[in-house]
Amino acid sequence: MGSTNNRPTRISKRFAELRSSGELGIIAYITAGDPSLDATAKFALALAGAGADVIELGVPFSDPLADGPTIQRASERALKAGTTLAGVLGLVRRIRQSSQVPLVLFSYYNPILQMGLEKFASAAESAGADAVLVTDLTPEESEDYRRILAAHHLDTIFLGAPTSTDERLAKIAACSSGFLYLISRTGVTGAKDALPDDLPALLRRARSVTQLPIAVGFGISLPGHVSVLGGLADAAVVGSALVSEIEKAKSAMRARNRKTQAGGKNPAVSAGPGE
Repeated sequence: MGSTNNRPTRISKRFAELRSSGELGIIAYITAGDPSLDATAKFALALAGAGADVIELGVPFSDPLADGPTIQRASERALKAGTTLAGVLGLVRRIRQSSQVPLVLFSYYNPILQMGLEKFASAAESAGADAVLVTDLTPEESEDYRRILAAHHLDTIFLGAPTSTDERLAKIAACSSGFLYLISRTGVTGAKDALPDDLPALLRRARSVTQLPIAVGFGISLPGHVSVLGGLADAAVVGSALVSEIEKAKSAMRARNRKTQAGGKNPAVSAGPGE
């Protein structure tokens, strides 16, 4: 069960390269618009330059049910900064001018539905996006979505979970293209010290129902986690650990600015977002 698209996408090509070299892929998640779309463009290009195989751009949403505190705060900051789905599509276009790194739009369904499926898919394709992952869309309700996205050569990625039965995993995989995203544990996103003991068993179950590459996310935050996944998964998704670094950098920058202003110096000379 490969891609629903007739031509290979940047994602399927990248996973084929990883497979032939025996490498574990790294998928980097960042929240688009935190602290600004300009900064996100810089972060994405820096991540691609540092070797990220795929970049997931999170579309900020007011009620991010699958996300833990770190990404919730990032979504709030991005929305306050005025980030919209249209703005994120413009960001994809900007990144494409400098990089061919595979880009996944990671969103809840509401912003996409509000824009309209056809309009969204057409805009995402022309901007240069490769895939869409909608966290709260079930396979049963995805028929129109999958048909329209496939017509615009966009991979549709769905989430499998530890609670998914084998039958359910097979159904999720059949609706997926590009790769299958396996959630390592129940609950929300967030950095954790240890990976769940039953993760290898979950990966074996997923392997038995799909030929698609398998990426594991939720809680991958330490180099040791990544090494554990080598040989089991095709890619590891790193999200909250990166978003947390962006948050820390922004806090440090604010503190620097306050010091500069208190000292009566020109605040314009302090580092801007993304520097």
